[in-house]
Amino acid sequence: MGGPRAEYRERVPEPKNTFSFSSWRRRLLQRAVHAGWAWVQRTGSVTAESPGRLRFGAMGTGTRLAFPLGTVFGEPWIHLGAHCIIGEQVTLTAGLMPDLDLGPEPILRIGDGVVLGRGSHVIADTTVSIGSDCYFGPYVYVTSTNHSYDDPHEPIGKQWPRMDPVEIGPGCWIGTGAVVLPGARIGRNVVVAAGAVVRGTVPDHAVVAGAPARVVRRWTAAEGWQPPLRTPPPVPIPEGVTPEQLLALADLDEEGAARLAELETEG
Repeated sequence: MGGPRAEYRERVPEPKNTFSFSSWRRRLLQRAVHAGWAWVQRTGSVTAESPGRLRFGAMGTGTRLAFPLGTVFGEPWIHLGAHCIIGEQVTLTAGLMPDLDLGPEPILRIGDGVVLGRGSHVIADTTVSIGSDCYFGPYVYVTSTNHSYDDPHEPIGKQWPRMDPVEIGPGCWIGTGAVVLPGARIGRNVVVAAGAVVRGTVPDHAVVAGAPARVVRRWTAAEGWQPPLRTPPPVPIPEGVTPEQLLALADLDEEGAARLAELETEG
């Protein structure tokens, strides 16, 4: 315990530069790599004007699929609304496998203004509908198909799956890592908590959490939010406020903020 302290500076070898480039050359190469990757991302993204190999049944103005893409097939039966943002590595599929004839009607419908976070999956072996202005966090999984295990002697992966349509109403927020199972019917303006597993019917204006997901809060016209919200709603920035004014407010100390509140009350 009382021995001499180790001299780490002498014993730990100095890191060696594995590159023969000088520092400024490495920085230059790094910038070139980043700029090249940004160019690849811009060029590889999919839009209605630049669909690449993909031929969606419908794709609205302003919609973009970020590059690199996830798995995409059955696109003739996928209808995308306008001004959607589809993140990197998002999987969109219609049908059990590519090159099937799924009939005249779309299988996967995504409304206007929908955002699908990075790594999300929407698997539409039968109809899946996502309403307008829905926002998905990363790695959300929505599927209209589930494995069956009726036959105890047959491997589960070889048994014919069960399919049930999925409907997600407009204005919903689906948290990171949530799973929406076949047959789910989610109402409008619903919050699905991160990691929730949703099945069955979820009413409008509800918050659901857990596995399986249960309603933990709901709004009705008669009672408002029950249980009541624990924090006041955020106040939007008033129209006409400039960035310079916001910066000036950020620099106020407590005394200045209190005086400003007094002036607002007086005026």
